Amino acid sequence: MRRHLAVLATALLVAPAAWSQGTGIDMGGLTQDTGLPVEVDAEQLEVNQTDGTAVFTGGVTVTQGEMTLTAERVQVVYASGEQGRIQEMQASGGVTLVTPEEAAESQEAVYEIESGNVTMTGEVLLTQGPNTLSSDRLVIDLTTGTGTMEGGVRTIFQTGDN
Repeated sequence: MRRHLAVLATALLVAPAAWSQGTGIDMGGLTQDTGLPVEVDAEQLEVNQTDGTAVFTGGVTVTQGEMTLTAERVQVVYASGEQGRIQEMQASGGVTLVTPEEAAESQEAVYEIESGNVTMTGEVLLTQGPNTLSSDRLVIDLTTGTGTMEGGVRTIFQTGDN
């Protein structure tokens, strides 16, 4: 049975303020126990035993704890010599990463399972409550709950009166 994830609609204001080329961000809502199981739901799966990869396509949903990643395509790369251990997941095609407190969107993302790092690239949009940030690249450390945005960083902070 295929699970459907509601798409998070994010409204952006037209005149964001430009920031420096890189900025650190508290990603408290994007912390994760990287030892939790990873569940993948998709329309199709292709496995290549030769290079140790599996490619999920068609409305892919990846869930680990309270974190959900959706994309059109996700390639799973297994660690060499270690049966069944996932090294990384490479997502492309309308990538959305959602937790109960935050959401991030991009064109592509790479999740390095062991280190707990997620690198999102291509028109990155991060929503934290009423605040939005955009950049070319976002690196999230799921273990510490911190992140760094780089390249054309723009933000909108709501002051509470709007």
